[in-house]
Amino acid sequence: MNRVLLARLIDLVIVLFGVSVIVFLMIRLIPGDAVAIMLGANTEITPERMAELNRRVGLDRPIVEQYLLWAGNALRGDFGTSLWTGRPVAGEILLHLWPTLELTFLALLVGAVLAVPVGCLMAQTRGGAADVVMRVTAIAGLTIPSFWLGIVLILLLSSWAPGFASLGYVPFSEDPLGNLQRMMLPAIALALPILANLSRLVRSAMLDALGQDYVRTARAKGLSERRVVYKHALRNALIPFLTSVGIMTGYLLGGAIVVEQVFAIPGLGRLILGAIAERNYPLIQATILVVTAGFVFVNFLVDFLYIVVDPRVRA
Repeated sequence: MNRVLLARLIDLVIVLFGVSVIVFLMIRLIPGDAVAIMLGANTEITPERMAELNRRVGLDRPIVEQYLLWAGNALRGDFGTSLWTGRPVAGEILLHLWPTLELTFLALLVGAVLAVPVGCLMAQTRGGAADVVMRVTAIAGLTIPSFWLGIVLILLLSSWAPGFASLGYVPFSEDPLGNLQRMMLPAIALALPILANLSRLVRSAMLDALGQDYVRTARAKGLSERRVVYKHALRNALIPFLTSVGIMTGYLLGGAIVVEQVFAIPGLGRLILGAIAERNYPLIQATILVVTAGFVFVNFLVDFLYIVVDPRVRA
């Protein structure tokens, strides 16, 4: 187990290094002057101010030195300062990180937790009316865009319960009830495609597991159907489920941009959009690095869960 875990840690370091290089080179490889791109059509910028901005961002140094300096500072949590607000980029990210993490957690909680029993039920009722209804609903859930569902939910709720606050964000520490009230609709909007996707995946994996010899042996020994399904078959069916949860978590961290816009949640998605609109070069680099690093760490945790769930990986 230690050998497998060490191999995963080495992979993690290599991937993070590759991600940092790609994020660092991303803007620098864009044709043209990066500072001119950041400044856009601002005609009041003089060559002296451009030189000053180049020095401030560190673009006047050799590219290898730029990377080493940037990566070294990033490892210490220093991503520089925002070009427009002058505040530390790390502080800006931390300020917007929690709403995105909370939204991701709630969406996964709703989607992944419900997907397991729904998928098991679909497998147990294979070919029946309940299975057909749930599969059609799952397909509908996959095809409905989250932002469209969010807008529909807002319109419906504003008609049925005008006093229900569904927009904006209130920190959980200040108003727990108000926080959950405002996060409920965006979490549902994001969770529906997850629920639809994962429930279909669990159904398929469970159908495969229920046909294996060890399941027939468990039934022949007289174990209850619930014990056969949830203890013996489900454990093996969880491996592809965990893979999909890890990938979806990564996508949710960076993919909740539109939903955050729809519900006016000040998360990382809105921060990235604002940074792109302002051409805020250090902020764009740092936010993308944080999101991609989060994606990599989540998948590392999924690899670790493989070791826990599947004894064959530990061998």
